[in-house]
Amino acid sequence: MSEPPRYLCICADDFGMSAGINSAVLDLAEEGKISATGGMVRREAWLAGARMLRRLDPAQFDTGLHLDLTRPARAGAPEPGLGGLLARTYTRTVFAPGLQADIRDQLTRFEDAMGRAPAFVDGHRHVHQFPVVRELLVEEIARRYAGAPPWIRSTAPGWRHGPDRLKVRVIHSLGGSRLNALAAKRGIPTSSRLLGVYDFSGDMEQHEQRLSEWLSACRTGDVLMCHPSTGIVSGDPHGSARQREYTALLGLQLAAAGGSGRIELAPLSQTLRQAR
Repeated sequence: MSEPPRYLCICADDFGMSAGINSAVLDLAEEGKISATGGMVRREAWLAGARMLRRLDPAQFDTGLHLDLTRPARAGAPEPGLGGLLARTYTRTVFAPGLQADIRDQLTRFEDAMGRAPAFVDGHRHVHQFPVVRELLVEEIARRYAGAPPWIRSTAPGWRHGPDRLKVRVIHSLGGSRLNALAAKRGIPTSSRLLGVYDFSGDMEQHEQRLSEWLSACRTGDVLMCHPSTGIVSGDPHGSARQREYTALLGLQLAAAGGSGRIELAPLSQTLRQAR
């Protein structure tokens, strides 16, 4: 008896950050190499890109909000470090009304540009799971989309081997379990596990090996995040890694991936509907 298929969501982060990222995401979506993307609605390339995203069938491709709380002071400038936001949220000294307004504004900008609610919400640099942020986000999703809430991306580790295993654990320790519990309490679906965490180093061969390992480890309900781009922009420390990811994903052949059972690419919204 053959193994049942594993349904995997491959999600490209950072749509709207640059024209090169937008181009890569749209190319990969059209080629059937990814099944979701998260938009950064306060970045300079969002509105132009959103017009093209609207052409994709929402039943076959998830477009969500990539919550962005560490925006640079100006276009092309480096992003501020996470330390300040972490300190303010963990000590709960962050200005909660301002944070709530920012979350609401980003959801509204998404709705205005796409003409619909986001299929999911996650966070740039995983900020959606930080203290205060997670409570405000879950409450806003429950209030705003009570009948059909978008799914939230979990950071539960899906791969604990190799040199990046510590980074995987650290990311999840920043609030992943508590976010999942809050979402469950309010009836908001979440993804199962997160794949695709690494330090953006290495060459093409090393990245293709990582990708093969993530695919071998995947299970139905997991999300494999990626960060492709066709070019490098000023202020982006991961430009070369983004280009490697784009090239590797263009050549992706799921039929050749290892692990138990064949892998089928699908938006997580579709997987969740089928599981009901």
